[in-house]
Amino acid sequence: MQSGLPLDIMGLFFFAYRDFTGDADALLERQGFGRAHHRVLYFVNLRPGMPVADLLDILKITKQSLARVLRQLIDNGYIEQKTGHSDRRQRLLFATDKGRSLFATLSATQASRIDEAIASLPPEGARMVREFLVRMVEPSDHSVLDRLNLTINL
Repeated sequence: MQSGLPLDIMGLFFFAYRDFTGDADALLERQGFGRAHHRVLYFVNLRPGMPVADLLDILKITKQSLARVLRQLIDNGYIEQKTGHSDRRQRLLFATDKGRSLFATLSATQASRIDEAIASLPPEGARMVREFLVRMVEPSDHSVLDRLNLTINL
């Protein structure tokens, strides 16, 4: 490490992220989609009925960016949008069967890569990986992680 910077960890993050996203990127490209589409599919599948406002908050992107991606997913039958029950202005997002199927396919290789890596760790390894990743997230977003049940088993 130079100058006290964790350059080795930064490099490992690069290679891990490249390989983690590679298989999914290839599948997405065949559909004419990219990583933004994958992110939307991930969170809508994770939390069906998620309001568009929550998705904007999680992804930290502009309404215009989300609108383009969401429109493509809706037009191609992967996501459906419904009006809120108590607030008619609210737009709730749900994955269709087609959206759930694509999400499952995209997630399979990524889950397999994670499972294989964690299986080779000592018993407390999975908890330590989760804790490390949670600590990488801005503290102001920890409540979002809790709402999405992403801090389970810490």
